[in-house]
Amino acid sequence: MDDTLYCEHDYVRSGFRAVARELSETYRRNYPHEHLEHAIYEDMVEEWKQNGRGQIFDVVCRRYGIEKDISLLVNTYRQHVPENLSLYPDAERLLNYLKFKRLNRGIITDGDKGVQWRKIKAVELSKWFETEHMVVTDDLGRECWKPSPVPYQIIAERINLEPSECVYIGDNPHKDFVTARELGMYTIRVVRPTGDHMKIQLDRVYEADIVVNSLDELI
Repeated sequence: MDDTLYCEHDYVRSGFRAVARELSETYRRNYPHEHLEHAIYEDMVEEWKQNGRGQIFDVVCRRYGIEKDISLLVNTYRQHVPENLSLYPDAERLLNYLKFKRLNRGIITDGDKGVQWRKIKAVELSKWFETEHMVVTDDLGRECWKPSPVPYQIIAERINLEPSECVYIGDNPHKDFVTARELGMYTIRVVRPTGDHMKIQLDRVYEADIVVNSLDELI
């Protein structure tokens, strides 16, 4: 789902806005700046661009002299209701095509279960997938996150197909394709202009059978 059907960076920005909103509301008396929320948000985005996600909240709080339990900010990020998330246009076209053709389809997605289900709701995947055909691996336990074979086997059974009859589409060669191929699934990697894994290239065993730059190519 992430970076395959929608832009994960949009979710990250949405989370930053939620954290910036909380910090600005809490510390506005200390920093009576008209645009405090926007300033904090912009600083988070800049830190993300420069150094990745690891220490963003720590860095920004230090910059503003804010004493805040970082774990609470992480919780705000994870618990927020995503804003302005939408499917990639080519993803929506492909899903419409698969639905029109009545082809069996399912979703496997890693990540905190609360976070992933809120994303699923935000991009309205229920328009194209039955709930039982959407597997959030965290519901099964951390040991069942990809590349565990368990979610692949579960989804194939639920959509009533053998693994050899399935095509798995993803973006992350670290975990998406190696198990799918071992189970006999055909694999397709989508490489977009934006995304955390788009420039990664691994050994052939971890890569997909083919690479596309747009899901329109599959239609």
